[in-house]
Amino acid sequence: MDVGESCSTQLIDAEGSFNASGLERFLGSVKLAECGLSYAVVSIMGPQSSGKSTLLNHLFRTNFREMDAFKGRSQTTKGIWIAKAVGIEPCTIVMDLEGTDGRERGEDDTTFEKQSALFALAISDIVLINMWCHDIGREQAANKPLLKTVFQAMMRLFSPRKTTLLFVIRDKTKTPLEHLEPVLREDIQKIWDMVPKPQSHKETALREFFNVEVTALSSYEEKEEQFKEQVAQLRQRFFHCTSPGGLAGDRHGVVPASAFSFSAQQIWKVIRENKDLHLPAHKVMVATVRCEEIANEKLSRLASDEDWLKLEEEVQSGLVSGFGKKLSSILDSYMSEYDMETVYFDEGVRSVKRQLLESKALHLVHPAHQTMLGHLRSKTVQKFKSSLEQKFKKGEGFAASVRSCTRSCLSEFDKGCTEIAVRQASWDPSKIREKLRRDIEAHAASIRSAELSEIVSDYEKQLTETLGEPVESIFDSAGNDIWASIRKLYKRETKRAVSGFSIAISGFELDQETSNKMINNLIDFARSVVEKKARDESGKVLMHMKDRFSTVFSHENDSMPRVWTGRENIRAITKDARAAALKVLSALAAIRLDGKPDKIEHVLSSSLMDGPAAQERIMQASTDPLASSTWEEVSPRNTLITPVQCKSLWRQFEQETNYTVRQAISAQEAQRRIRLPAWVFLAMAVLGYNEFMLILRNPFYPMVFLVVFLLCRALWVQLDIAQEFRNGPISGILSVSSRFLPTVMNILKRLANEGEKHGTPTGHQPSRRSSSFRSQSLEPEAITNSVPDASSSTHVLSSESGIEDLS
Repeated sequence: MDVGESCSTQLIDAEGSFNASGLERFLGSVKLAECGLSYAVVSIMGPQSSGKSTLLNHLFRTNFREMDAFKGRSQTTKGIWIAKAVGIEPCTIVMDLEGTDGRERGEDDTTFEKQSALFALAISDIVLINMWCHDIGREQAANKPLLKTVFQAMMRLFSPRKTTLLFVIRDKTKTPLEHLEPVLREDIQKIWDMVPKPQSHKETALREFFNVEVTALSSYEEKEEQFKEQVAQLRQRFFHCTSPGGLAGDRHGVVPASAFSFSAQQIWKVIRENKDLHLPAHKVMVATVRCEEIANEKLSRLASDEDWLKLEEEVQSGLVSGFGKKLSSILDSYMSEYDMETVYFDEGVRSVKRQLLESKALHLVHPAHQTMLGHLRSKTVQKFKSSLEQKFKKGEGFAASVRSCTRSCLSEFDKGCTEIAVRQASWDPSKIREKLRRDIEAHAASIRSAELSEIVSDYEKQLTETLGEPVESIFDSAGNDIWASIRKLYKRETKRAVSGFSIAISGFELDQETSNKMINNLIDFARSVVEKKARDESGKVLMHMKDRFSTVFSHENDSMPRVWTGRENIRAITKDARAAALKVLSALAAIRLDGKPDKIEHVLSSSLMDGPAAQERIMQASTDPLASSTWEEVSPRNTLITPVQCKSLWRQFEQETNYTVRQAISAQEAQRRIRLPAWVFLAMAVLGYNEFMLILRNPFYPMVFLVVFLLCRALWVQLDIAQEFRNGPISGILSVSSRFLPTVMNILKRLANEGEKHGTPTGHQPSRRSSSFRSQSLEPEAITNSVPDASSSTHVLSSESGIEDLS
């Protein structure tokens, strides 16, 4: 069972207060408003503690509170509660009324009983009367005051429909229902006859007001299974109870479901004020019923009229020529027939019903008229779209094209509305016209938005291309004034984009505020491109610093690679290279598109480049200028690298570039050790005179020396000894020793191969052009830079310490 559907709500409390908000929430939860007239209301009356709530819970699967027999017999239901029957179609609303004859209210306080009974009769289709089997046939039975209350309440309420009274006999004995029902009906008739009635209803029979039904149920406590079976059978009678022949088959005067809440509130308000619901005058009642029957018959014939149905079918396909004249003629014929058949009835009622008939007839044909207006509106919108597209393609201004097309299309729509107007109706097509105008404006707005978006996208793309890569290139080049170059580029490209953009949107005739806003957005976008690129590059600041350091340190002023000969001032070169890297750090520390001066470079230079002197000043000063998260005269929004981060980056930069400096010092020292004094050469000439003369006298020695020279030369080129020793004598010796033996073997192998080639007869080998030994085997390896890249020094630094600070 769906607990959510069966959840009960107190409609009226014991004091008579109507729970309007609770009823609204309840009706919203059960979606009663969607039911139209397809719903039923069932209520139950009966003595206190007679099992009313128990019956409803089993019959409709609700969850009304039941009495706990183990705690004694007392009042359980106070006021009136409401719930939705679960699993029954159509939607059935169930009301559980407070029991009558309760000791809590006393013997004389029957006001609420009468009011609740009148309320239940006024809004219910079916009223269950819960009564004990042993009370049937007794003069002082507990159900007689209840029936009197019901019948007295009925005298204050006249409804054109009959209410079904379903008497439920509880705790049925062995006496067959066939014997109990006549006795009960006789008692009911006696009570009806004894109830005081108005003069107009003194002779009215009970069946004119009520459809009386009788059923019986076994005891719930003693025969629970049998009770449940009987309740299940009774439950079947409530399925489709609103259909003709059902328990609530009389649907005349049913309040629409959407008005149920308001109707119930108003009825309870009248009942609480103790006012009677007056009966209409007999003449007016007859005229009302008869005129309504005639009007309904004419409306029914109109709904099935062949000419109307044909016209309605044609309307579904598209615009119908002469629609207004044809429909007016059909309506005239049925209204004339109504006037002839109702000529002798009360004029007031007749006029009211005629107006009602005309209203219903117009309501019947109104959808067709609306469909025609819809076709006309659709046709006009399509024409506007095609006309606007054609004008726009011809190069006319967008705003001017929209105005011209709008005027012509609305004029054509007004002409079409006149042709489809119905004479009997005063339908105002202004809402459709206004909707057409909104459609036109919406389409124009969508086209305008799309075109403007495309223009904005094109210029943003242009700015991204003209600013993104050039700004990155400026940062990579690390010139003297990076931000001056960026500002110049930014202003030039932004000005050019704004000029073109203003011309592109001029045809849209935007208001000054919108135009300025779009231009400002474009300028902001250009700034965001530069700022984004600056932030991206600031994330790679250490790499830029090392690249700049390497460029200045390892290259001459003419960009040629620097060769360490031993005469260079490495300390000065290192200072210049680090100063260049410091400028890169300063440039990437903040965004300077506004051109405002700042002291970032001065602070960095004085704090990081002055060496021990700077450290002494920092120790003497009260604060460290780099011990901060902000720069003076620079907003946090424009800050890319904070002072604290600059200090940390510089420390890491020095650590990673010290290896490069140390390698340069090592190369310089190696060059100094290799250079020999002049007296050494003089001594060699004097002491080696005899050996030199010996070589000249014996030609075999020069040949041996020549072979040895060529072999050494080949090894020198093959091993690239000069390049290996530029990185230091130790690393050079280790590298050469590891490659010496394989290189010698390779050279000897190549010599052997050459000998075999020369020993082979030329008749069996194709002719070849022999190459020199050097061109075939002695290809030098790739020569690396004279100084290792600073970025590759991190691994070496991790294993070495104690580098001398050259700054």
